[in-house]
Amino acid sequence: MAAAAIDQGMPFMDMSEYPPEIQGPSVWYGPDLDARRDWIEALSDAEIAEIERAIHGAIERLENPERELVSLRQQDFPLPTLAPRLERILDEVLTGRGFVLIRRLPVERWFKLQRAVAFCGLGTHWGNLRSQNAEGHLLGHVKDLGDADAPRLYKTSKRQGYHTDSCDVVGLLCLNTAKEGGLSSLVSSMTLFNEIRRRRPDLLACLFSPIETDRRGEVPEGQKPYFRIPVFNWHGGLLSAIYQRKYIDEARKLPGVPPYTRQQEEALDLFDNLANDPALHLRMEFQPGDVQLVHNHTILHDRTSFMDWPETERRRHLLRLWLAPPRARPLPEVFVERYGSITPGDRGGVVVRGTRLVAPLDVT
Repeated sequence: MAAAAIDQGMPFMDMSEYPPEIQGPSVWYGPDLDARRDWIEALSDAEIAEIERAIHGAIERLENPERELVSLRQQDFPLPTLAPRLERILDEVLTGRGFVLIRRLPVERWFKLQRAVAFCGLGTHWGNLRSQNAEGHLLGHVKDLGDADAPRLYKTSKRQGYHTDSCDVVGLLCLNTAKEGGLSSLVSSMTLFNEIRRRRPDLLACLFSPIETDRRGEVPEGQKPYFRIPVFNWHGGLLSAIYQRKYIDEARKLPGVPPYTRQQEEALDLFDNLANDPALHLRMEFQPGDVQLVHNHTILHDRTSFMDWPETERRRHLLRLWLAPPRARPLPEVFVERYGSITPGDRGGVVVRGTRLVAPLDVT
């Protein structure tokens, strides 16, 4: 009875009906990881050479990269000696601490197409690429486009706030860093759950109950301008989180969405305060050539605000992939409302009427 109630996003009255405290490597505290730094994986010269051979072979076969990159498959980007290591890295993301930072991709010596092919090619070894916006971008560009009021925060220089993306795994490749700021910050949503369970178990009912999140105008056919999924979801013996406070706030302005209850607001405020606590989160400074992989179901990510360089060619620029690994965890049916499907390898992303998949080499 209790497990069924949780899967349906229903509130509970008794602590015995909630999931137990989460154990294992997905529960961590930032200062501990900062001291260890065993989450950094540096590529060897031989592995980089293998990637460059795969880039060269893939480019030779591409006549229209922006169109043809969308159909790139793992077999089109062979990495015979590196592939097993990439599998182990994915294991760490999906079933371990939930993130990895890979270093030493030589992006400074690659031109635009090589960078795009390299990142998409590596991505095929971790999962299927998913559309990141209504424009159908399989290869995303995280950069300030000069519109402070852009509906999606990744197109601005503002702080993003702790959130999850609408996919199993998000990957970022750093091309350029900002003049100041723009640090990446991660926090374990498993740790957040444990802390709330210990401190304010009376607020858990709100976090396991469906709540509306604004779709930012990217509305799939037949859907409402918001989706209703609980922040915490217990399914198949696994706890998964989905969260973006700014967009939950924005949904309150939409027709048919009720205002917060006092307890909802208190629960979300506690969630945010814990995520923002330096005793819980981990900050890292990207270097050009870094690849960060993050498991959205167990990790929330953030980016501090930044000041950019005046020169266009030096401005902060990250490439982004949304990935659906075929061996991803099971998700409850409620995720269909946002992910389109709960079938591993074929879920997540943003698709609206008229979406046409592309892999743009840049955006302006």
